[in-house]
Amino acid sequence: MKKIDSFTVDHLRLLRGIYVSRRDTMESGEVLTTFDIRMTEPNRMQPIAGPTLHTIEHLAATFLRNHPRWADRVIYWGPMGCCTGNYLILKGELSSSDILPLMRETFSFIAGYDGEIPGATPRDCGNYSYMDLDDARLQAKCYLDEVLANPTVDNLEYPK
Repeated sequence: MKKIDSFTVDHLRLLRGIYVSRRDTMESGEVLTTFDIRMTEPNRMQPIAGPTLHTIEHLAATFLRNHPRWADRVIYWGPMGCCTGNYLILKGELSSSDILPLMRETFSFIAGYDGEIPGATPRDCGNYSYMDLDDARLQAKCYLDEVLANPTVDNLEYPK
């Protein structure tokens, strides 16, 4: 079988950041851009704990799908199986720099969130008690302060 593109990224050199993972053109001609929102360095930093990542998923998905400017472009937000970050799929041919302000808003929202986690009820979620809001806020603040505040090209483009 042919190796998929995401498995050709050098994860030994990959830093935390926002990366264009792929672009797909639909039959309609519309482009979808998939972003790798990498919150930890693969194989060098601890992965994000499951309950934390689940909480970030609920908060980010809710925030993005209600965003006044971006909501109609949001297709998907969800966690990576390796627990080192999330995927974001948006309508449009976009770059990492294009969504940097949006990611700053998203992670600022999570870092400061105080309240009931959206969708964290038995009726709304398949594992509603698998949440950790305190750690989600902490991880969001670290990512915001340490990566999103002053990213370099190495945080916005995959290593060559």
